[in-house]
Amino acid sequence: MPQPHAVDLFCGAGGLSYGMQRAGVVVSAGIDLDPSCRHPFEANVKAPFHERDVTAVSTAFVESLFPSGYPRVLSGCAPCQPFSTYTNGRRDRESQWQLLDKFADIVHELLPEIVTMENVSLLTKHRVFANFLSVLEKSGYHYSHAVVRCADYGVPQSRRRLVLMASRLGNIDLLPPNEDELATVRRTIQHLDDLEAGSTSPSDPLHRSSSLSETNLLRIQSSIPGGTWRDWNDDLRAACHTRASGHTYSSVYGRMQWDELAPTITTQFHGYGNGRFGHPEQDRAISLREGALLQTFPEHYSFTARGATVHISSIARLIGNAVPVKLGVAIGRSILTHLERVL
Repeated sequence: MPQPHAVDLFCGAGGLSYGMQRAGVVVSAGIDLDPSCRHPFEANVKAPFHERDVTAVSTAFVESLFPSGYPRVLSGCAPCQPFSTYTNGRRDRESQWQLLDKFADIVHELLPEIVTMENVSLLTKHRVFANFLSVLEKSGYHYSHAVVRCADYGVPQSRRRLVLMASRLGNIDLLPPNEDELATVRRTIQHLDDLEAGSTSPSDPLHRSSSLSETNLLRIQSSIPGGTWRDWNDDLRAACHTRASGHTYSSVYGRMQWDELAPTITTQFHGYGNGRFGHPEQDRAISLREGALLQTFPEHYSFTARGATVHISSIARLIGNAVPVKLGVAIGRSILTHLERVL
């Protein structure tokens, strides 16, 4: 069977590409507007990175990135912020919806053999997704889509994501999970060096945690794994927690639990007050490396060049926006299984 070759639109730090590559899909190139994606993509995926705005990329350019004679895979995991619960309904985000429409235009003009997309589950409720499916139908694709529990594919998070698979060659589906044992926080990060808040491991510059204010240090010292801010003394509670609008909002200032799944790793996971991102027993938020491991990036995955300054918020954004690598592996294996059947 000819080995499929992929071009990854909105490639980010390379989570999907790296996963597909591990499954046996050759990644020919990645395209993303963010220049900070260049190093992690090229250093780990070992494929060319093109710093371009996908909305301005021509179909001819995308076509030029594919070698001739191989099944073509086009992935397009458009940034999910316009469809997330955090930004849904904000008009200043609606202009980003055009990214999915642009992806549909490229699919219609290029007609690659395989198309795949990963995004937040709420995307299915929006008109832009229905339009995308309509383009696939008009372009002769068989397709399937489902909201999957990432933990079923070995990702130690409560994350749920929409995965779409499409093929012009026949029916295609994401393979069912085959994980025998549930990944947990303990199995994923317990082996790493202990850290204090604001410190960095001498053996790994990415194993670095954000500093804590004096008040937040007292708060995390009063927090228990799986607990909430209601476990604190009254003098540690934030003003918003005493108001009716914030009294029931308990999913911030929390510690993870060793033998459970982590919460969904967002771009803000480096901040203790941004969710349940407190380490299960150390008095700090999880480090960048811990966040990357929970996204199933391998421990050797490089996000910055050797000797470069590690900017916590910038790297956390790359990690939180990424497709979990193990989900990428499942997508890649699904593509290969499909092609073995139809070719």
